[in-house]
Amino acid sequence: MVVEYLVIGGGGGGASGGGGAGGFRTATGFTVTAQAYSITVGNGGAGGSGGTSAGVAASGQDSIFSTITSLGGGGGSESNRATNGVTGGSGGGGGSYNASLTTGGSGTAGQGNNGGTNSTQLAPPYPTGGGGGASAVGQNAVNSTISGAGGAGTASSITGSSITYAGGGGGGNYSATGTCGAGGAGGGGGGINSANGTNGTANTGGGGGGTSNGFIGGTGGSGIVIISYVTADFGACTGGTITTNGTKTVHTFTTSGTFTVVAASTGAFFQFM
Repeated sequence: MVVEYLVIGGGGGGASGGGGAGGFRTATGFTVTAQAYSITVGNGGAGGSGGTSAGVAASGQDSIFSTITSLGGGGGSESNRATNGVTGGSGGGGGSYNASLTTGGSGTAGQGNNGGTNSTQLAPPYPTGGGGGASAVGQNAVNSTISGAGGAGTASSITGSSITYAGGGGGGNYSATGTCGAGGAGGGGGGINSANGTNGTANTGGGGGGTSNGFIGGTGGSGIVIISYVTADFGACTGGTITTNGTKTVHTFTTSGTFTVVAASTGAFFQFM
């Protein structure tokens, strides 16, 4: 028995730089047997400071189905001389402060892309890099006043409708005089000045948007796990929210649970919680 899957990790939080998107993994022809499979849906990472305190925003949590793990997105960098964006499914964007280069975190091959770097300016607003997305790197700071946009996500039609997932968060600025980066298509939160950052969209794995000094970056969007199979090939499987798409049955997990497989020929079963 074989299924198609889509597994998206939780997005990274934004700080000054945008948060990286959760890892994006999908494939057809994945073999399952009649048993219960634990499903983990990763939460998004909390946002970090848009100011100069040392550190980075929190990375997202991993999402897991069977042997498939999609990593959480990397957190965006705060505006600190020594911190870069964090590695993850896609990498977080580099923050900026006082002409010091901070690079974006690295994305994971087969899951996402790198975050963008900051701009090494000697004066505010110190623009930053966007978080990486499933299909594109996070944009580097464009110039001395414009921060990078989050990388675009990737579309999937596993449910029967085309939905884009895993966009990176847009970069903020240290001071509120610059232009922030847009969030990447697929749930990435946009950067914003003088307010807490925009959250990534829930159940897309989008990265949180960056912000400015004195505020907190956006939280990354939670991940998702979707499993689809030809209805006639299985028994009455359970778990998640169950829908149909023509000849296929689709199980969508927006929170952690259990996927229980039932074999059509033997009546063995798997339970989805």
